[in-house]
Amino acid sequence: MALLEQWRDMAYSPTANKGDLQRLWQKYFLQEKEVYRQLLKNPDEEVKGTVKELAEKYNLDIMTMVGFLDGINDSLVEPNDIDNMEEDTEVSLKFDKVLLYKNMVGAKADWLYGLEEWNDIFTEEEKEQYYKEQKRSTTFKREGKKIGRNDPCPCGSGKKYKNCCMNKETAQS
Repeated sequence: MALLEQWRDMAYSPTANKGDLQRLWQKYFLQEKEVYRQLLKNPDEEVKGTVKELAEKYNLDIMTMVGFLDGINDSLVEPNDIDNMEEDTEVSLKFDKVLLYKNMVGAKADWLYGLEEWNDIFTEEEKEQYYKEQKRSTTFKREGKKIGRNDPCPCGSGKKYKNCCMNKETAQS
């Protein structure tokens, strides 16, 4: 079984004890935060190595490193082939700073996008701009104007919407 599959089976197990899962994630988030602190100190440096070497470098067990690689993969300049990753697979942690920040905002990971290390990378204005851009990108706008119950029915019958198609639409839902 590939490492990523093992990680996901462990971290997202529907049959695991809820307390055990909660402790796993609490520990993971603390360790993840420390790895990001180290990476953000030198954001332009490409950190490379095998999964095992990087786990040792950041003082993580293999499964936690796999979880970290799963989490950061969408923010990398070149994503790693995490689906087929083994302990001796060479990986890179070269990340796109703006994309990483936005992905942290999108994940609602305030403990990560709120790290002090970001202050040496972006100005407050830039962080605010990226935050707003990310939030806007996930906001959905309704197409067209909402039909009020007393508005003329859009089918053209001349009746009020509430006396015509409104009931047909709710019956179909």
